[in-house]
Amino acid sequence: MGRKKLEIKRIEDNSARMVCFSKRRSGLIKKAKELSVLCDVDLAAIIFSNRGKLFQYSSTDSIAPVLQRYQDQAASSSGFSEAKGQSSDSSSSITSDELLRDVERELDELSVTDLMLLQKEIEAAISQTRSAKTQKMIDTVSSLREEEKSLAEEKRSLEEITGKNRNARGKKMILDLNVAADDQMTE
Repeated sequence: MGRKKLEIKRIEDNSARMVCFSKRRSGLIKKAKELSVLCDVDLAAIIFSNRGKLFQYSSTDSIAPVLQRYQDQAASSSGFSEAKGQSSDSSSSITSDELLRDVERELDELSVTDLMLLQKEIEAAISQTRSAKTQKMIDTVSSLREEEKSLAEEKRSLEEITGKNRNARGKKMILDLNVAADDQMTE
């Protein structure tokens, strides 16, 4: 007697779902152990239950080194896709040598027409970058010129104010001297 083929859909009965989860989790971890031993690979399995409980397996002493290798590899492959012109805000922490090796591996797989297309895309990206840089520089220069004009106007107005103050002080000094001279004459 063979097994009945199970239709893959959500199990409605909560206790049956938990039993199935427990058995399949154990089976998955067993298969992961077998794969790591038979093929001599580093392997990590992370499982969260529907209640948020964490279950994990690692073929190494700790899951951290496997996750670090995964993050490094993911950053490496995302670094190459950024080099192709797909922009991303996330920064990768790979060295230039690693990136160069990845690019060389990818380039070996490309045909001449693919390389020519990639060259055109790179040239277009460089042209677009240069025009954006030029526009930013033009905007910066124009804003600096506007700021220069406003500062020159402010300087002129301050010079007018200080000039009026100097004239007023000079007149006051002359008046003070005249008053002092009048006082001396009356004595």
